[in-house]
Amino acid sequence: MPTPVPPGHTLAAALSDSQALAGLLARVRESQARLAVVAELLPVGLRGDVRAGPLDDTAWVLLVDHAAAAAKLRQLLPNLQQALAQSGRDGPPIKIRVLPRV
Repeated sequence: MPTPVPPGHTLAAALSDSQALAGLLARVRESQARLAVVAELLPVGLRGDVRAGPLDDTAWVLLVDHAAAAAKLRQLLPNLQQALAQSGRDGPPIKIRVLPRV
């Protein structure tokens, strides 16, 4: 039988209680912070089509809704990488993946 969750115990608190899940939560937060840095460089019409994706040691993935958004984003990659480096969030390269919203 599963252990009952104490009243008032939030999902974030449960995630931080587990070392593996805390690492996952840290990566999700870092991915979102990276998106906040690069979002300022995106054309206004493109911002709604780009979402923060997985971040690991090999890549940070930006998820886009369609191929046209991916093509435009690929043109901006050097500027996005530079902005991340200047903000102190230099790391693995950016990869783009088309994943339409459901």
